[in-house]
Amino acid sequence: MQVTVKELRTQPGRIISMVRSGNDITITLRGKPTAKIVPLDYLPADETTDDELIAFGMWRDREDLQDPSAYVAELRKGRTL
Repeated sequence: MQVTVKELRTQPGRIISMVRSGNDITITLRGKPTAKIVPLDYLPADETTDDELIAFGMWRDREDLQDPSAYVAELRKGRTL
């Protein structure tokens, strides 16, 4: 199924419902396919590993971030909220 960027902006709930029901959605911008939304259950396992996701892997080797709670506590020292 194809939807425009405007439809994605104005009807996100409907589009997410379609994706959750198993449909692949192609997003078009000015009539050209630009992006694709697919249900997570349909992605091959090798595409969803943490090593390939930048958001999860870019700080994994930093020793100061091994304990996120301690890191945040250290950042907040001396601050009064």
